[in-house]
Amino acid sequence: MTVTDTRATAPWTSLQAAPEGRISARIAERLFRSAVSRLHVTVRLEHTDRPAEVLGLGGPAVVVHRPDELFARIGRDKLIGFGESYMTGAWSEDGQLGDGTLGDFLTVLAADVARLVPPALQRLRAFVTPRLPRSHRGTRENTQANVAHHYDLSNDLFAAFLDPTLSYSAALFEDLESALTEDFAAAQHRKIDRLLDQAGVGAGTRLLEIGTGWGELAIRAAARGAEVRSITLSVEQQQLARERIAAAGHADRVVVDLCDYRALLDEPAGRYDAVVSVEMIEAVGWEFWPTYFRTLDHVLAPGGTVAIQAITMPHDRMLATRSTHTFITKYIFPGGALPSVRAIRETVEEHTTLRIVDELAFGAHYAPTLQRWDRAFLGARERVAALGFDETFVRMWHFYLEYCRGGFAAGYIDDHQLTFTREA
Repeated sequence: MTVTDTRATAPWTSLQAAPEGRISARIAERLFRSAVSRLHVTVRLEHTDRPAEVLGLGGPAVVVHRPDELFARIGRDKLIGFGESYMTGAWSEDGQLGDGTLGDFLTVLAADVARLVPPALQRLRAFVTPRLPRSHRGTRENTQANVAHHYDLSNDLFAAFLDPTLSYSAALFEDLESALTEDFAAAQHRKIDRLLDQAGVGAGTRLLEIGTGWGELAIRAAARGAEVRSITLSVEQQQLARERIAAAGHADRVVVDLCDYRALLDEPAGRYDAVVSVEMIEAVGWEFWPTYFRTLDHVLAPGGTVAIQAITMPHDRMLATRSTHTFITKYIFPGGALPSVRAIRETVEEHTTLRIVDELAFGAHYAPTLQRWDRAFLGARERVAALGFDETFVRMWHFYLEYCRGGFAAGYIDDHQLTFTREA
């Protein structure tokens, strides 16, 4: 497959060298040692001029091969530098790549994230943490480039680690105890079908899907007899979704448009009986949540239902981090921002006639979903390399998947299916 333009200027291809020793590196080392010393993890610091030392109370183990680089990167770039240090190999899990150690280690950190930095220093957060670049804001001028950065990398890349449905969101397992061995496609269909049920999708339903993915939800809806319009800003996704929809025999029932959600505000109101959107709000940006929900309100027909799936975080952490440039926004999802359920509720109450009438929290199901993706991704490393992705990308993607798993496993982030109707 031809390498896409998004790869040529991707940040991982021009990772900055570690800075020289600075006061900030010494401060980062002191904070790192203080935090790790009270956590149930094992961190081995390897030194060139003295014996290795071990920090932590015991637990998931990592090895810091180049402590000076780790502390210099954290000192300069905070948590972005922490992730970059993994990308360069300055530190790694102490064990087999992909054995779960990295995610387990990051889970411990995520569970204590609000206390890793002393409260007195947290008050300086706004002055020392990097801000989201203006070019990442979810404006109509920026959004397609933000989407392309991730979703237009390569359809073949995603096919290398997703299940056969090509679903790129949390599965809904029957039993979390067996989630790592359960039929993955069935669990993804269970998630999709619940959302369609909540939206009341059946024969003759005029359904709008915001965020196509690779077409599985549209296929499931069309099989119920719905007339589906799905919109996306990913050229790669649009192409493959159309192919998959046609192969499933539903090309006559599904239209996939390349369209910004805001363009729907220029169309006639009330055209759809149901609106669904799976983990798309995360790409909107917090400044544009009112516009996003006004759009849903605008397109919904009288008596209609909206059902969305959203990755969420606690309200106080959302307020503290919503404008922060993070490892995820720099390397994975430019412009991304996770809402809280409270923020969603307050936004719809202030800006729309929609109200939440049903809520399912199933973030615990995302941890095994991500672990299965990570295992499949690492198992397909040769295939990924053949697509033109280098070892730095592999380490970055592995860190991203396990970083997210840690957040869900710790309960720091959650996943919700939310159903909305209008006030009677």
